[in-house]
Amino acid sequence: MSRGVAHGLPIVEATTPPVLTLTGPVTRGQAAGLGDAVRTLLAGTETAVVVCDVAGIGPPGLLTVDLLARLQLAARRAGGRIRLRGPDPALRALLHLVGLPVEVEGEVEEGEPALGVEVEVEPGEAAL
Repeated sequence: MSRGVAHGLPIVEATTPPVLTLTGPVTRGQAAGLGDAVRTLLAGTETAVVVCDVAGIGPPGLLTVDLLARLQLAARRAGGRIRLRGPDPALRALLHLVGLPVEVEGEVEEGEPALGVEVEVEPGEAAL
């Protein structure tokens, strides 16, 4: 009797999170429709992450912060989170100022050392 057991490593497909591109200028009415879009994208993915491309969102302001906070809330309620792609340094500073913790694509997660960075060791010990 043959079971057809495969030997070796299983084939693993890389999952890529869906991307929601946000363009400016941001208006008050965008939040409801985009919140629904985030929930729909999360329902169709296994990654539990929606990447929000904010490179073309324009100059940051409180409406932008409000929109991103609502998208983050919609994602959390759906069991996921958002990750920003291409945020302007001014937008990152504004998000930090208001205390909105949003993950940025390409950044190391909090508590983990960046790749290629050696951990500081005492003299005479081997580098990690």
